[in-house]
Amino acid sequence: MTTPNFIILYVDSPERSGAFYASLLGREPVESSPTFVMFVLDKGFKLGLWSRHTVEPAATATGGGGELVLAVENAAAVDATHADWAGRGLKMLQVPTDLDFGRSFVALDPDNHRLRVYWPFEGAQG
Repeated sequence: MTTPNFIILYVDSPERSGAFYASLLGREPVESSPTFVMFVLDKGFKLGLWSRHTVEPAATATGGGGELVLAVENAAAVDATHADWAGRGLKMLQVPTDLDFGRSFVALDPDNHRLRVYWPFEGAQG
């Protein structure tokens, strides 16, 4: 079976979204153009930001239909990341909360894509 290793988010402005994610992820993109920006993350996972105005075939979906999930090392890191992102002005949909699977919060990127940061409780999958 194949393993997914790349996600593409359709964005209004790849350059603006690229700057947002570079700041958030603490790394620069490996590719950047007016219509597409790509980051290579840990273990080779890739994040692409493609202009919703030029993607072919045309995409009709907008942000909010899924989540980009980022795991952190402990519950304190969930809270610290939330404080950092709130200080950067990200819109928050959920403050740090203990859910069935672990501690988590949800923020939005400039195109309203949901960003979930979490730390799984012991025994939880993640």
